[in-house]
Amino acid sequence: VFTLNRGSHEYLRFQIVFSIILIFVLPKIIVALFLLIEDVFRLFSYGYTYATTETHSYPSRRKFVSLVGLGSAALLAGLVLDGIIFGKYRHRARIVRLKLKNLPASFKGYKIVQISDVHSGSFQNPKNLQHAIDLINKQDADLVLFTGDMVNNYAEEFIPFIGLFSQIKSRDGKFAVLGNHDYGDYGDWKSRAEKAENIPLLVEYEKKAGFEMLRNEHRIIEKNGEKLYILGVENWGIPPFPQFGDLNKASENVPADAVKILMSHDPSHFDAVVKKHPKNIQLTLSGHTHGMQFGIDLKNFKWSPVKYKYPKWADLYESEGKYLYVNRGFGVIGYPGRVGVLPEITVFELS
Repeated sequence: VFTLNRGSHEYLRFQIVFSIILIFVLPKIIVALFLLIEDVFRLFSYGYTYATTETHSYPSRRKFVSLVGLGSAALLAGLVLDGIIFGKYRHRARIVRLKLKNLPASFKGYKIVQISDVHSGSFQNPKNLQHAIDLINKQDADLVLFTGDMVNNYAEEFIPFIGLFSQIKSRDGKFAVLGNHDYGDYGDWKSRAEKAENIPLLVEYEKKAGFEMLRNEHRIIEKNGEKLYILGVENWGIPPFPQFGDLNKASENVPADAVKILMSHDPSHFDAVVKKHPKNIQLTLSGHTHGMQFGIDLKNFKWSPVKYKYPKWADLYESEGKYLYVNRGFGVIGYPGRVGVLPEITVFELS
C-alpha cells in the first residue's frame, strides 16, 4: 500500500506517490482548467447571441484551445519527469566574488564552498551523487560550509552517505549547522527518548564524514596572525519552524569589527535578527527554500512560487550593508526532482 506519510522511514513510497500525482494527475487538471475556461466563455457567448440575435445554437468547442491544453499538460508532465530522472543530478557550481569590508590581507582570495539541504534520505544510491562531490573538490576550497538539512527526518538516512561526503576536501576544515529537518520533528518516533537520540547521532555521523557541527558557537580560522570568524547557529525560522538559533551565544567574545561569516539555515533569520545585530555580521549563508525546486532561474530574471513566502529565496542579497546568500540546495524534498532551479554548489571568492 502506498502512503503519503512523509515521516515514514521508507521515503521512496512518498516520492513515488507524489511523482505519480505530478506526472499523471496535475496535467489532467490543467487540461480540465483550459476546457472549463473555454466553456465559461462559450456560455457567455451563447447567452449574448441568444439575447441579441435570432441565432440560438450553442457554440462548439474550438480545437485550438483543446490542443493548447493538451500541449501544456504534456509539456508539464515531460518537465516533471525530466526533473526526476535528470534534473536533481544537474549540480552546478556558482561562483560568487564578494568584497567584505575589513577583510584581512591573508584572506584575500580565500575560497569557501557552501552546500545546503542534502536531504540524503531522498536519494537511493550514493554513487549517483559522486559527480557532485567531484565537482566540490574541483573547486579546491579553503573551507567547506554546510548550512543544514542533511536528512529528511532520521539520522540513519545519512549512514550510506558518510563515505561519500568524507571525500570532500578543504584546507581549513568542514563545518555544519542544523536545519529544521535535522531535528526529526516530521518523523514518527516510538518515544521521546528515541527522538532525543536523533541529533546526537546525526552530529556523530557528520563528524565521521569530517564535518564539525556548530550549535550556537563559533570557530576561528587564523592565517599569519589574522582571523576570520565562522559562526554557526541552530535553526531559526518563522513559526512553525523552530527558533533554537542563538546569535548572541554564537557571537560571544567575537569582536564587533572582526570579519564574520554566519551559517544560519533559514534565510528569514537575516531580516528578523541578523542584519540589525550589534556584532555586525557581514555575510550570512542560508538555504532552506530549495528555490521550491521549480521555477525560472536565469541571469536577469528569476521566479519561483516560493518567493511569495520567502522574498529572499535564492542568490545574493544586500541590506543595510550586510550580505545574505541563499543557496538553492544540493538535494530534494517532497517532489523528487528539479525543474528550472538546479541543485547548487556555491563557491565564494573573498576580496
